[in-house]
Formats: sequence, structure tokens, C-alpha cells
Amino acid sequence: MGSLDGKIVLITGTAGGQGRVAALAFAREGAKVVGCDIQVAANDETVELVRRAGGEMTGVAPIDLTDPDQARRVVEEAVAAYGGLDVVYNNAAMPRFGPLPGFSVEDWRATITGELDIPFFVSKFAWPHLVDRGGGVIVNIASMAGMIAGEVPPMVAHSAANAGIIGMTRQLALEGARHGIRAVTVSPGPVLTPASDRDLGDDQAARDAITRKTMLKRFARPEEIVELVVFLASDRAAYITGANYALDGGASAW
Repeated sequence: MGSLDGKIVLITGTAGGQGRVAALAFAREGAKVVGCDIQVAANDETVELVRRAGGEMTGVAPIDLTDPDQARRVVEEAVAAYGGLDVVYNNAAMPRFGPLPGFSVEDWRATITGELDIPFFVSKFAWPHLVDRGGGVIVNIASMAGMIAGEVPPMVAHSAANAGIIGMTRQLALEGARHGIRAVTVSPGPVLTPASDRDLGDDQAARDAITRKTMLKRFARPEEIVELVVFLASDRAAYITGANYALDGGASAW
């Protein structure tokens, strides 16, 4: 028996990183997974990995979640695939980084769209389906940048967008309570993913600057984030809503 047996879960951004790890973990716990991404081949690979491990997963790609019409479509395809929707895991994000003076209006708007609009669109269109099921769970991935400032990399838009996610989640929890819908935020610190490796490369000075603020002096592994999300999505966490969990190695504690 898995902790999510029979649950239908939509996970955004499943082509790699935390999204791929999440698809495998949710399927391991008995959930039927619908994953989506803008990258087709990598998302198909995630689907194959889940199925090879004995899980159930359907993939929808390419999908651009910054487009509300496409966000609506992926929710409808998730509902059609398995007959409903119980959990929404808003993992996908497309941030840009830079300090305020040189940060363009285009980069600002792209980050707000790529980080804040996506979970809003997906949650909005999933909402009536969760209500129809008699309740459900929305887990929004934010960042410690929504709680504290950071020097490396400069993150004016990233901070604003993720503070917005944390606030939006509290409101979703308030509005959802009467429908049996829980909403929770998870705010990771630095995480080892293909994206972070691509952005940082062999710049050890930047890596050290990022981890210096953490008490544990290291990046998190994707599994360390995902396993908390699995718990929060399960009935074992039935009394948890409106909360923000900082998985940041202690960075926001000092």
C-alpha cells in the first residue's frame, strides 16, 4: 500500500530535475501521474522511466504553461486521462536573474510570468475539478528567495515572484477550506538540478557563495524536496494547509 494509492496527480515540469524525481516518487506511492513540460523528448523519457519502474504516468508535451489556454488544456487532459484530479504539484518555473539597475522590463515580466503566472493558471483551471472530487491538494513550489534576499545570483524578480507564490498559496488555502482543498507552499534553498548545473557550471566561487548562507553548507538533493511534497500531498498531512515549508538548509533561520 502506497501513501497515495488511487490519487490522480498533475505535476508540472517533469522533463528533468525535481519534476522527474517527483513523478517517480508519486508513482512509487501508488499515484496515477500526469506530467507536462515544454521539452518533448525529456518528458517522454520521464514517462518511460516511471513505467519501467512499474508506475502509471501519462505525459503531455510540448506545453507552454505561460499561455493560459495551454494551461487549461493540460488540466483537461489530466482529468480525461484518469477520470479526475486529486493533487496539483506546481513545480514548473522559468526565472531570470539579475540586479535591479540592469534588469530589463522584459526580464522582469518574463520572470513574473514564468514563476507566478504558471501556478496561478494551473491552480485556477484545476480548481473546479478538485471541488468536484470533494477536495484535494495544491502544492506550490516557491523558493527561499520569497522570504529572504540573496546576493548570488541577484534575484529581484525571482524574490518578488516567489513571495507572490507564498501569499497566493495562503489565499488558496483560505478559499479552499470550505471545499476540502488544502494548499501548501514548499520553499527550497539551492537544489542540485540540471538547471543549476547548467547555470553555475564549474564556477566554484558562485557555488560557495550560494551555500555559504545555508547552515548545512551544501545544495539539497531533489529527493530531499520531493519526499516532503509526497507527504504533504497525502492524507497523512490532512491537518496541514496554508503553511510554507522552508527546505533551505537553515538559510532563512539566520
